[in-house]
Amino acid sequence: MVHTTKKQKSFLANVLEIVGLLLLVFLIRTFGFGLYQVPSGSMETTLLVGERFFADKLSYLFRAPRRGEVISFNEPPVSYKYSTNKLMNLFERYVWGPSNWTKRVIGIPGDEVRGVIENGKPVVYLNGKKLDETYLNKYPLIHLWNQDPSALLELAAREQQRLVMSGIEPSRAQKIVQYELQRHELPPRSYDPSASFNDQPFYRIDPEMVKKNAEGMPELIWPGTPIPSDHGKERIEQKRNYWDGSDEFYVKLGSDEYWVMGDNRLGSKDCRYFGPIKRDLIHGKITLRIWSLDSDHSWWILDLITHPIDFWKRMRWNRFFQWVQ
Repeated sequence: MVHTTKKQKSFLANVLEIVGLLLLVFLIRTFGFGLYQVPSGSMETTLLVGERFFADKLSYLFRAPRRGEVISFNEPPVSYKYSTNKLMNLFERYVWGPSNWTKRVIGIPGDEVRGVIENGKPVVYLNGKKLDETYLNKYPLIHLWNQDPSALLELAAREQQRLVMSGIEPSRAQKIVQYELQRHELPPRSYDPSASFNDQPFYRIDPEMVKKNAEGMPELIWPGTPIPSDHGKERIEQKRNYWDGSDEFYVKLGSDEYWVMGDNRLGSKDCRYFGPIKRDLIHGKITLRIWSLDSDHSWWILDLITHPIDFWKRMRWNRFFQWVQ
C-alpha cells in the first residue's frame, strides 16, 4: 500500500515537472524571444525566403518599437478574423492562430507618412522629410513558372481555341486563359542580372522555368517601378488618410498605430494594402539571422530527409549568423 502511494506521488511529481517545464518554455517563447522562418519575399534582400531568425520580444515589454526596426507581428485583422472571445483571442495571439508577418517600421504613433511618385519613382516622406531608404531591394524581380512553360503555353493555346469555338469572344477567352496561367507562376524572386543563372546570390533559378517576354528575354520588374493610384494624389493633398495598395498614400498615425512596409516594395503586402497596425499586434524585434536555406518548406527536417544531399547545396553559408539591420 505504501509502495503504491509512493509510485502515485512519483508519477504526480513527474507530471507537475513536465507541466512546469512546458509553462516555462511557453513564457520564454511568448515574452522572451522567438524563432521564426521567413515565409515570403516581402523583405528581400534583407531577409530571404527560407531563412531562420531570432526575435527579441523582451525589449518591447519595456519600450515601444522604433522607426527603422524590422519587426515580427501577428497577421492584421483585415486578413485574419480574430475571435471576440477574450480567452480565445489570447490563445490566437500567443499560442495558435494568425501567421507571423515581418516588415520594417516606417512610422510610429503621431507620425505623418506620405507616399508619392516623384520623377517616376516612389518616394516616402516622414513628417515632411524625404526618407533615404538604403535598405530597399536594389535588384529586379524575375518571374518563374512552377511547371514546364512550353507544355503550359501549348495547353493554354488549345484551351483558348476551345473556348472560342464554344462561342466565347476571343478577347474574353484570352483573359480567361491568362488568368489560369497566372496560377502556375511562382512568387517573383530577386535576381542579379550581372550573374549567371548558376551563380545567383539569392535563389536557385532554373533557366528553363523563367518566364519570357515577347522578345524572348526574362520578364523582370525593375526596382523603383511605381505602383500608381487613381485617387492618391488628390487624397494626399487633402491630407485624408488614404491607402489602396499603391505607392501613393497618406496617413496621420494615431496614439497606438504603426506604419510598416516591406523592403521589397514590389513584392510586399504591407500597410499600403491594409493600413496602420495596432501596437498590440507587434511582438518582436528581428535581431539575428541564424541560418539561411533556399527552401519553401516550413519544416526543414522534412526537407533534409527528402533531399539529404541537395539540402546542403541549398545552404547560403555566407548569410549565417548575421545581425539584421
